[in-house]
Amino acid sequence: MRNKLLIFLAVLFGLLAFVLTYKQLEAEKARIHGDAEHVVLIKIARDMNEGEEISESDLIRYQTRRNRETQMLSREIPWSELAMVVGRKLATAVSKDQTLQTTDLEQPTQRNSFNNVVNRNMRAVALPVDPVSSVNYLIQPNDNVDVIGTFRFPSNKGNAEIDTITITILQDVKVLAVGNRWGSGAIDPRANRNYGTITLQVYPDEVEMLVFASQKGTLSFSLRNHEDRSIDRNIESRKVNFIMLEKEIPNYNNRRKTRRGL
Repeated sequence: MRNKLLIFLAVLFGLLAFVLTYKQLEAEKARIHGDAEHVVLIKIARDMNEGEEISESDLIRYQTRRNRETQMLSREIPWSELAMVVGRKLATAVSKDQTLQTTDLEQPTQRNSFNNVVNRNMRAVALPVDPVSSVNYLIQPNDNVDVIGTFRFPSNKGNAEIDTITITILQDVKVLAVGNRWGSGAIDPRANRNYGTITLQVYPDEVEMLVFASQKGTLSFSLRNHEDRSIDRNIESRKVNFIMLEKEIPNYNNRRKTRRGL
């Protein structure tokens, strides 16, 4: 009888140990999965040799999941840095479907460093973005955008009212690079907010205007068709506020109806 009891207790404790171990493993898996996020990386499209120069056709957009802390220390190159990869030479041979890492690249020279991407007599300026202002992070290098600013300022009525206006600041601006702290559309867990940057190519006298506008208001970026290089002169004089919006809503819808042939 005593032997049976000992066997029963041994089996019971063994089951309890198994259950506790299983729960601990599941909890650890859930923690790891919870810390993971979607990132967009660069993969190699074909076998390449040491010293070969990389072209855009040699690269593939690859979306996967990575742990935030691990990704911070990773040498893997995000797709948002594509412009900094194209034109570089390989420091070592790479295989098809291999994820590209910084150690796979030769050190940049004056010819292929990022400043060579900027056209002569132009400047690169980086501005903060979030998912809304950047079309849900769909804007990519070599796209063209319009820059729209929204500003709040005291009313000229002399009271405590605040006026808000939205204006188009620049049209048909080339995007040189996009990026953010954790990867594509990621969340900074310390600040608990989405954020990133967009780097634009502009003329020198436009730089301080954009920096000032980003400090005093909110900038948004509307994505253009790659064949649309037009400049709408009528937009330049339009300032959208609540009164103008309320007045123009019927006209907006009538124009949409006409353009759609309805």
